[in-house]
Amino acid sequence: MTYEEYLDEVTTLIFEKYGVAEAAAVKLVVNAQDEEFFVKHDEDKKLRTIDQAHKDAKTIYEAAQSGKQKPAR
Repeated sequence: MTYEEYLDEVTTLIFEKYGVAEAAAVKLVVNAQDEEFFVKHDEDKKLRTIDQAHKDAKTIYEAAQSGKQKPAR
């Protein structure tokens, strides 16, 4: 999938799996992107899989829940 499709997938998973409002899920992904969480995904197409999207959605959601500014990689 493209980088943009991948970001959409992660956003959708945060919305659907964790009950986060859609606008809030978008904000979480945008913030993660601003913190360069997705740089490797942009550079390496192999990281843009459904399985990885589930892992990244969980990481981003859990980071937000714990009050961290930047999700750990």
